[in-house]
Amino acid sequence: MLLTGKTAIVHGGSGAVGAAVAHAFAREGAAVHVTGRTVATLEDIARRIEGEGGVARVAQLDATDRDAVDRHADAVAAAGDGIDICFNATSNDDLQGAPLLEMAVADVTRPVVKAVTTTVITATAAARHMIHRGSGVILVMAGGRETIHDLGGSHIAWSALAGVCRQLAAELGPHGVRVAWLLSPGSPAPGDVNRADEGALLAERPRYEDVANAAVFAASDWARTMTATELNLTGGLVSD
Repeated sequence: MLLTGKTAIVHGGSGAVGAAVAHAFAREGAAVHVTGRTVATLEDIARRIEGEGGVARVAQLDATDRDAVDRHADAVAAAGDGIDICFNATSNDDLQGAPLLEMAVADVTRPVVKAVTTTVITATAAARHMIHRGSGVILVMAGGRETIHDLGGSHIAWSALAGVCRQLAAELGPHGVRVAWLLSPGSPAPGDVNRADEGALLAERPRYEDVANAAVFAASDWARTMTATELNLTGGLVSD
């Protein structure tokens, strides 16, 4: 298993991507701490992980609350042997479906502020412990960066996240901490026909398990020389 003995925090674990990543991390041997706002969903995820032989703990947490996130990271680190992996899949409260010309400025900037805020807070909370031990991996779900109309502030938020991750990678790299972000155009809901968006090179969109498996690879020692980089899971929709 690729993550045996590792301790991982998955923020936004009650969402589809976060849940898939939590399951994959646990499957590969990590002790997983899943956070989010919906306790019942988190507890169900933990029960399923434990039913499959994994280790999972849950915490109700608002990723925009820096003090709460710091306290949680401190508790996770104290309970084990530090923090090895931090994955942020929190939602950005975006508003889509209208052109920027017709949107209020607050509706455009809200997902940008939310994305940057949660990423900085969750990453730095974990990084303080990673620096202490000289190793660690910070991963961020950054959506996609293809050019599509009527995405509101979403595309802007994803671009901002790439900038945040590059800055974190530059500052944390000398301390042995890696940073990467994942691009995905979104996964099909269960039962939906899995067709790729127009312009993609592959016929299908990535499924949640595809995103989760990529996260496992990025978090593992197999990717130990990868940092300040994106994992492109868009099926060729983004090719530069």
